[in-house]
Amino acid sequence: MALIVLMEDDAATRTLVATVLKKDGHEVLAAENGAQGLSLVEESRPALIISDVQMPQMTGFQMLGILRQNPALASIPVILLTSLQERAHMRIGMTTGADDYITKPFKPMELREAVAAQLNKVQMQASLQASAIQSAVSLALEEQRDELARRYESRLATELSERWPTGQGGATDERFDTATVLFVDIPHYAGVAERLTALELTELIKKFYGNANDTAHLFGARYMQFIGEGLLAVFTDDTNTDTVNHALRAVRTALGLVESSRGIRAYLEAQYASRRLPPFTVNVAVNSGPVTLTQLEDPLHGGTQVLPVGDVVSATMSLQKEAARLGWPIAASVTTLRAVTGAVQTGPRAMLELPGRSQPIDAAELTGLAAPMKR
Repeated sequence: MALIVLMEDDAATRTLVATVLKKDGHEVLAAENGAQGLSLVEESRPALIISDVQMPQMTGFQMLGILRQNPALASIPVILLTSLQERAHMRIGMTTGADDYITKPFKPMELREAVAAQLNKVQMQASLQASAIQSAVSLALEEQRDELARRYESRLATELSERWPTGQGGATDERFDTATVLFVDIPHYAGVAERLTALELTELIKKFYGNANDTAHLFGARYMQFIGEGLLAVFTDDTNTDTVNHALRAVRTALGLVESSRGIRAYLEAQYASRRLPPFTVNVAVNSGPVTLTQLEDPLHGGTQVLPVGDVVSATMSLQKEAARLGWPIAASVTTLRAVTGAVQTGPRAMLELPGRSQPIDAAELTGLAAPMKR
């Protein structure tokens, strides 16, 4: 496994972190302060550094600043450990060059996920560099546009409530320990709709959501469903996706949807310049975790329908609304971002309070794909 240097002045926390990492097969070198830890880093050149923020002799921020100025050590990923009281100062750490942070007290699984994300960074970069999926999608869209348009135009959009069922479900349910949920909506839809005729609005919706369906389909979405003017898609690892994980496929879909919306906006500005339409934009949220696809009786249309169930689903829809409020085209939970570490670029990160949830969700603005590493 990996060699990790741990810097933590609290003996109990140091023992806890080291124990968790050693159980996962990692080799751990521990230091009681930043100066001692920096010496270990210079001697051992570890794969990862985990450091407390407040330490004697040298703080985690000071250690990080020195590390990033040393060309031989600058590329080593760093995870900072911080208390809730220090959260307001974490922007300093991220600006200085931290790759991730964990708030104390933390669960062992949260530590494992953060560590795995950073250790997988190089592998993810190599996968991104080798992947030709972006160009393949463009080619496939051109070849399959007519066929997919006929398929999706024949599909009825089922009106669903945003109150998701929470029961245990039946034997036909599909349960996924980890999946990525994407939800996209048009924040200014009502303003656009009142300035267009029914025929013009229909053409607009077909143009955008036809592309949205195509993109999600070609990136291997396991399930798609319209909800009002929004589209929800679930990505899992059970489809033939050439080993690209579900989080990365959902992220690529989100980026494609934002790019498509820009094309729609340019089209509307050129086609209906005199209508003074509100800007056509979309906001997308992606979030990962356990999801169940449950089959329920459909009292409205008869038969059964499949619904995605779980806290991840409802949290994603709430996160999308928060993204619209913040002006983030794409909001991604840290759970999703850790699954694609090294493959994406991000903007601001924040703990977001979502309606009806007792705990905030850690999320960041997703701005694009990372540039492939030079060989």
